[in-house]
Amino acid sequence: MPSLFDPITIGDLTVPNRVFMAPLTRTRSTDAHVPTDIMIEYYRQRAGAGLIISEATGISAQGLGWPNAPGLWTAEQVEAWKPVTAAVHDAGGRIVAQLWHQGRLARPDVNKLQPLSSSATRAPYHKPDANPYGEARAATPDDIRQTLDDYASASRNAIAAGFDGVQVHGANGYFIDQFLRDGTNLRDDDYGGSPENRIRLMREVMERVVAEVGAGRTSIRLSPNGETQGADDSDPESVFVPAAKALNDLGIAFLELREQAPDGTFGASDVPKLSPAIRKVFTGPLVLNQDYTAQAAQADLDSGVADAIAWGRLFIANPDLPERFRTGAALNTPNPRTFYSAGPEGYIDYPALETAAA
Repeated sequence: MPSLFDPITIGDLTVPNRVFMAPLTRTRSTDAHVPTDIMIEYYRQRAGAGLIISEATGISAQGLGWPNAPGLWTAEQVEAWKPVTAAVHDAGGRIVAQLWHQGRLARPDVNKLQPLSSSATRAPYHKPDANPYGEARAATPDDIRQTLDDYASASRNAIAAGFDGVQVHGANGYFIDQFLRDGTNLRDDDYGGSPENRIRLMREVMERVVAEVGAGRTSIRLSPNGETQGADDSDPESVFVPAAKALNDLGIAFLELREQAPDGTFGASDVPKLSPAIRKVFTGPLVLNQDYTAQAAQADLDSGVADAIAWGRLFIANPDLPERFRTGAALNTPNPRTFYSAGPEGYIDYPALETAAA
């Protein structure tokens, strides 16, 4: 069985270890969603990851309604990403861009647009009297065609910006997830109703991305079990296992699953994990995520249910996480107060091992 520190081939890339950096929104871009210089150092510090999956990055103004998150739809954004990817490559790392359409979670107070979703619904918020999410309108056929074009354009832009590939964000209650789940997809056309129809948008997005960058540089993230940001499904196995089979047929580089557990620390669910069932139909590299220790990660590699593991919060606090796992060194503790703040605190000032020793 491979260890966490063995290389793995994922599509067109061979990466040096199986400790992947999960996508992490950090809100250090400009109000115009342009990456900033501080992001160069942030990603460079974490180049020891087997693969960096970038923070969620908007494919269009319609699809991005989150303050100070980056985009990939303007020339200025593409140019600003170039020194980030160059810094990762110069440090020996590899990085793919996560492509994001928020759907009904795109805030109108940020992008000044009515959100777009599978159906005319409004996302819940933990403070009902201060809900920043607007009432979404159901995507028309023209909206869907435009969104597919936006994914294709953002994919081209990602490669132009120096990324090694792309990951489509199909998880966490965002646009694609809103089509996949019957709790948010109330449509009665070719994109709604049966699991086959609800999978259609995901498949069409992936086909367009593959056509732009190749299957060997394309991946997707799904969150198949439990409710996330108001998105849920009455029978997730009936939709996510066929979705994984469709992805397998496309021959993509890898599939990442964010799976909740009953004792999860960043979202919890009693809905059983679907990775064992998905493993049976998806034969490519499978990357699992959420609440892993190094020991639990190695156990899932040993069992064959996973080929690599992605960490998020631990990579925030430990820029050299693979080396800390390899040597058994103590881990820095993440500070949630600075996850979504501005500036260097809690972003580029977590010490690496050699800094701590000095």
